[in-house]
Amino acid sequence: MGNIDWDKMDQNAKPPVTEPERQRFFIAKARGYVKEMEKRLGRPLTAAVTTFGCQMNAKDSEKLKGILGQMGYITGKTEEEADFVIFNTCTVRENANLKVYGRLGSLKSWKKDHPHRMIGLCGCMMQEETVVEKLKKSYRYVDLIFGTHNIFRFAELMAQRFESGEMVIDIWEKADQIVEDLPAERKYSFKSGVNIMFGCNNFCSYCIVPYVRGRERSREPEAIQKEIEELVKDGVAEVMLLGQNVNSYGKTLEHPISFAQLLRRIHEIEGLKRIRFMTSHPKDLSDELIQVMQESPKICRHLHLPVQSGSTRILQKMNRRYTKESYLELVEKIRKAIPDISLTTDIIVGFPGETEEDFQETLDVVRKARYDSAFTFLYSKRTGTPAAVLEEQVEETVMKERFNRLLQEVQTISREVCAVHEGSVQEVLVESVSEQDASMITGRLGNNLLVHFPGNREKIGSLIPVKLTKCMGFYYLGEEN
Repeated sequence: MGNIDWDKMDQNAKPPVTEPERQRFFIAKARGYVKEMEKRLGRPLTAAVTTFGCQMNAKDSEKLKGILGQMGYITGKTEEEADFVIFNTCTVRENANLKVYGRLGSLKSWKKDHPHRMIGLCGCMMQEETVVEKLKKSYRYVDLIFGTHNIFRFAELMAQRFESGEMVIDIWEKADQIVEDLPAERKYSFKSGVNIMFGCNNFCSYCIVPYVRGRERSREPEAIQKEIEELVKDGVAEVMLLGQNVNSYGKTLEHPISFAQLLRRIHEIEGLKRIRFMTSHPKDLSDELIQVMQESPKICRHLHLPVQSGSTRILQKMNRRYTKESYLELVEKIRKAIPDISLTTDIIVGFPGETEEDFQETLDVVRKARYDSAFTFLYSKRTGTPAAVLEEQVEETVMKERFNRLLQEVQTISREVCAVHEGSVQEVLVESVSEQDASMITGRLGNNLLVHFPGNREKIGSLIPVKLTKCMGFYYLGEEN
């Protein structure tokens, strides 16, 4: 990305109209304001980015950090010591909103004692009109509010805030463009998320995502390929392709292509070692995709396939558009084609109207699908979704009792499934030094399981053959082979 030098910049120049050139202009402008404040304070400015929610939010936060770095902020600080705090919010569950309000409340005195400090809010929660109204009324000390569709305008909005000294609010009801060619500060040097699409068209009855992330928009395959090629040149060995429903990738393009076709293109990128993706919707998972996964050694043998419920009746109320039977048939087809596949899933307990019989159907799916792991959730009523107004809301005590039974079943099966790799040699991508033991390093298998084995930080980012000596339930101990 070509940077603009603030000191040589014509202060009366008009910003470019096209993106991302326009944002580069405002990054330089904001950098000038940061320099001025540094002179007043006699030190560099610092920033803290806190992420709530999914991997797409995590990817957005990397962009925020990259832009902040280009503006001159030093990122990675705690909220208490930072000059600028930004919360990248999630709104999938009601308690996610409550967490943000709680954190904002704790920053009120922080801001009052140091008026130069700033607070920014962005992400899914900001797309809710009631949230923005509450912030305008009760949290007037917030400086910057923007949503999911215009995150690329972060630098422009920061420049606005510096110039006006007033709260800046910029929420778009829908997205009409995709702007990706902006700086990012990656968490890992050797692996990276890559957005391939945005939004969702599924409208599951319990989910707020289509309302806050908008309708599906796919990136052009050439832009995705170019980004991954640049990442590989920069030392990335593994990419995670991100979308609310990657299986429907490409349908909105002028020249539609399938997700499987995109994977074939990415497979051909030289130097790329591993390809992951999430999330897959069962209703759109094609035979073509199964075949590509079977044929490509680069695609990790891991598939996250949310079931949500094992009851066809509840699935219909959820608007999931598949049945228990069709889901299990799909699992069987995947396992037949890729016997060493690791399957993980999401399950909601206590959806409105769920009976004990419905719950038993869910347990039956867990026993038949035999997941490596499952993310299990208590149903959370989400205002603004069709499910929130359904009658027969399940009592909390019933939900929790079912949840505990489900968790026990999932964990028992997971231990059995994960143990089958004991004694084998597998390739591990080393991610970090173990938090529990500095003489150990931690890496991830292609099937997403963690492995701890003796080593030093010089091996971080390397792909290493490791013998899995002992299964510890949900992770392995091993030794370099």
